[in-house]
Formats: sequence, structure tokens, C-alpha cells
Amino acid sequence: MCRILGVSRAQYYRYRSPKPSKRRAEDADLKQRILRIFAEFKQRYGVMKIHHELNLELQPLQLRCSPRRISRLMKELDIHSVTVNKWKAASASKTKVEQRPNLLKQDFSTTGLNQKWTADMTYIQTKRNGWCYLSTIMGLHSRRIIGYSFSKRWILI
Repeated sequence: MCRILGVSRAQYYRYRSPKPSKRRAEDADLKQRILRIFAEFKQRYGVMKIHHELNLELQPLQLRCSPRRISRLMKELDIHSVTVNKWKAASASKTKVEQRPNLLKQDFSTTGLNQKWTADMTYIQTKRNGWCYLSTIMGLHSRRIIGYSFSKRWILI
């Protein structure tokens, strides 16, 4: 029958009872380990960090794995690290900024309370709303925070 079909006997028996190759069995084991490491570090680790953790795991077994192989397996699993772009302030080039006079002229000294204040605005990234801001007002004489605002709600101290 093999002669009629033009197939060797080895191919016929390989077709009847397929066994995964040693490489495929190793890949299946590595895929499980990669998924566990990926989940353990909250999907933040990319190929190189997974490579480092995986080789630490495989070292007692005297095995190694290359980053290219891990990259290939991660593509097969369709996983990739979560990347967040750094926040950049929007360009103000479209709107003209009104120039204000510098009233302090770099003189930050005071002789009493409530003469001069400074303000600061910091943007904070959150999971739920994206970006929000924290604004603070500080008195220059006492160096104490007078009030702060977290996303449009002012709290005076």
C-alpha cells in the first residue's frame, strides 16, 4: 500500500501515531512557565525580563533558553508587556499665552504672614481616570501648605 501511495513506511507509521517532538514538548513546558511569570509580574515584563527570570528558574535544571526563543513563544501565545507612554503636556503653541508682570522679581523674603505665596501643580497618572492633578499653595513666610486641590476640589487648611 505504501508503494502504491508513494509514501515511505516510516512516514506512514509516523502519521498513524504522531508523537510531539522533543522540541515541541520543551516549547509547551516553556510556554507554561512564560505564562506563569507573565501573570506573576502583572503583565509588565517583556522578553528580556522574562528571559532573566526563566533562566534563573532553569539554572538548577542545567537548561538555558534564548531571548529569541522566548520572543517566538510569546508571539505564539499572543502576549506582550503593558507599556505606558510618558505623559506630555499638550502643546500651547496654538493659543497665545498672556504675559504677566513678574511681581516678585526673585525676591522671596517676607517679614510676616500672608505676604507671598507660591503654587505648584503636579500631574499624577491614575488607573481609573487617566490623569489628574495635585495643586498646592504654600506660604513663603511659614513654609506651610495653606491649601491643596486634587482634581478640581480645593481644601483649605
